[in-house]
Order: sequence, then structure tokens, then C-alpha cells
Amino acid sequence: MPDVTLLLRIDWALWTIGLCTGAATLFGGVVALRVKASTGLLIGLASGAVLGVVLFDLLPEALRLGAQPPDVLPVLTAVACGYAVYLLVHRLAACSDHGHGLTAHLGAGALTLHSLIDGLGIGLAFKASPALGAGVAFAVLAHDCLDGANTVTLSLSGGAGDRAARRWLVADALAPLAGIGLSRLISVRPGTLELLLGGFAGFFLYIGASELLPQALARRPKVSTSFAVLAGLAALYAVVRLAGAA
Repeated sequence: MPDVTLLLRIDWALWTIGLCTGAATLFGGVVALRVKASTGLLIGLASGAVLGVVLFDLLPEALRLGAQPPDVLPVLTAVACGYAVYLLVHRLAACSDHGHGLTAHLGAGALTLHSLIDGLGIGLAFKASPALGAGVAFAVLAHDCLDGANTVTLSLSGGAGDRAARRWLVADALAPLAGIGLSRLISVRPGTLELLLGGFAGFFLYIGASELLPQALARRPKVSTSFAVLAGLAALYAVVRLAGAA
């Protein structure tokens, strides 16, 4: 029979973690709004951070969750499919009569879904063991400030106004809580979560390399923009290494 007291403690810990992730996301997004996140320099920083999510967070986690020893082909196939799907949706939206309104929300929506998956991952990890759950939660918390800033930057760079960017920021802050709640209701079959993470890696590969980076260089074609991209990559590398060492 499960220890009811332990289960209650885990539930309280889960919801507290969800609130903390939301607060960190809001903080990062508010800072981005205050410093006018539509500038080329900060779009370059966001580009590097989004690419860092792909290289240092999503892909390693997808491979870790997959078959042992790792079989990279299914994960990379999911990355390619995610990239292709986002490319097609983005191009179709841009070609439609109301495409500008849709493309302004695609990137922020993808990051919000990523935060939902983060919450789901935290909840499922706690189902396996409290220690594993705590490790996953720390990794998520480590980059949530950047997630909030990236959500605002993507929304503004796509043409949305401050009001829409704030709405996406609130949605992104609430998404981990929704994911944690969802984890209490479902279980994910082995082999599914890593492919889902691979698909999101493809989304963000397109957003970082094919959407944000060209915008940053077009708005500010200076060496400092390239250094901002590298700074975004370095920031994600640092927080992932910090989370892994904890």
C-alpha cells in the first residue's frame, strides 16, 4: 500500500515547483519587455539560446530517454520531421491572407508547448522517484528565465504587440503547471517521449537558425550580434551543465 503521507508531500512539492517555474518564466519575460526585446541584439541572444535548447537540452535528453545503447536515427528522424512540419506551417501561414497574424504567434506557441512538456516531464519523473523528479525540476528551473525572455522575443519579433507578448508570457508561465496536472492523469509509453522531444528540437532548430538568426543579422548586421548569438549558446550550456552537476 503506498505511503499516503509521502504521496501528499510529493504532490505539494510538484505544485510548488510548478509555481516556481512559472515565476522564473514571468521574471525573464518581464525583463525582456523592459529592455525592448525587439532589438536585433536581443533577437540574436534569443537565437543562440533557442539553439542551445536544441543542442544542450532537448537532444541529449531525447537520447538519454531512448534505447540503450542510444539509437540516434529515430531521434534525428523526429528532429527532421519537426523541422519540416514547422517550416511548412510557417510558410503556409506567411502566404495566407492572415499569415502575419499567425506567424507572430507560432514561435511563442511552440515555446509554450515546450513548457507544457517540461511540466509533464517533471510530473512523470516524480512518478519514477522523488530524486529523479528533483533533478528534472532543477534542470527546468535553470533555464525558465531564458524561456520567458525567448517567448517575449519571439512574439515581438514576429510582429505581435506588447499585449500579445504578455499573454503568451502568462500562458508560458502557466504551462508547466498544466503539464504537471496532466502527468497525474496519463502515462507516456516508452519510446514516445523521446520522439516528442526530438520533434520539438526540430521546431526550435528552425526557429533559432532560420527565423531568429536572419532577423537579428538583418536588423543589426554587426559583429556584436554574432557575439550575442554565442552568448545565448553559452548561457544555455552553462545552465544545463549547472543542472547536471547538481
